[in-house]
Amino acid sequence: MTLSLSPAEARRIALAAQGFGKARPERAGGQHLRRNLDRLGLHQIDSVNVVARAHYLPAFSRLGAYDTALLDRDAWGRPSQRRVFEYWAHEASLLPLDLHPALRWRMARADRGGAGYAGMRAFAGPRRAEAMAILDRIRQEGPLGASDFEKGRTGWWEWSEPKRMLEWLFYAGHLTTRTRRRSFERVYDLPERVIPAEILALPTLDEGHAHRLLVERSARALGIATLGELKDYFRLGPAETRLAVAELVEAGALLPVAVPGWPAAYLHPQAKAPRRIAASALLTPFDPLVWERARAERLFGFRYRIEIYVPAALRQHGYYVLPFLHGDRLAARVDLKADRARSRLLVPALHLEPDAPADTRQALEVELHLLARWLGLGEVVHGAG
Repeated sequence: MTLSLSPAEARRIALAAQGFGKARPERAGGQHLRRNLDRLGLHQIDSVNVVARAHYLPAFSRLGAYDTALLDRDAWGRPSQRRVFEYWAHEASLLPLDLHPALRWRMARADRGGAGYAGMRAFAGPRRAEAMAILDRIRQEGPLGASDFEKGRTGWWEWSEPKRMLEWLFYAGHLTTRTRRRSFERVYDLPERVIPAEILALPTLDEGHAHRLLVERSARALGIATLGELKDYFRLGPAETRLAVAELVEAGALLPVAVPGWPAAYLHPQAKAPRRIAASALLTPFDPLVWERARAERLFGFRYRIEIYVPAALRQHGYYVLPFLHGDRLAARVDLKADRARSRLLVPALHLEPDAPADTRQALEVELHLLARWLGLGEVVHGAG
């Protein structure tokens, strides 16, 4: 039997699944961060640092101000402190350690040359010995970044040959991230020197089991989702996703639902359907609530595109625009920049949506000042860029 839901019910279910609608803790600590990451399944990593690194912002959006050193420790602290690992999921991501066995199939595919960017795949075959020489050097010398193999180049530059080899080794599971340098350059090391032994000892899931687990985690994080959205969350293949969804429906772990104006959709059995959502939050462009732009448009009637690579004269809303969630609506969008040298949060542009509640601007101002304090900035300056 297919359940029927209204678009408004679907929207509230999606927001509740993403952690919105609950009161923020008075002081968010490590346990709050871990529960939030477990709920979302991942934090996407991106090199853009106009406001803050993308992986820090989803927790701020849901929990409010917190000490980013806690997330750094979970992700890049001593191995005994690790709660998180880096890998390719929805792009480069921070993931809970319990997902490591569910992503080893992807590592194995990359090792065979069946996954990863085209420029990397040669290292699974005819050029494998070159990559293994880099692996041996790290095994002998300890953690190294790409700049250690090619002096004078650091950070997020175009990939050199050593960088491509390192990234293939990373994709194939031969290396993992030990830490990040100040430039945000990844420093690589052997998994057995970084990831807790009890995680590496967990049985590797076969591909079918892994896809079912990842689709179920996607459904839990989204609450309600189409087939394409379940596929996109961990960037799975279409055929594997269809099979996993069919098996989960048969097992009662996903429920078919119909929503007017939606393609066929699925509800997680534990999804909550609150009568209202009380939330105010600024969202990074890489937040899972909005990263799938068609879903954001379907849920909120909110057409959203990141305009970093659009020429300035052609931008509609600004360079680095954050949607603003207020209640159960994306009620505004605001172009932001952290001026760290002068301790200012700059607001070059602010746009209210046509259906924005009357108190949106006031609520947004509160959130902007909270963001500024969290970033260690002394003031919010409108109209400056």
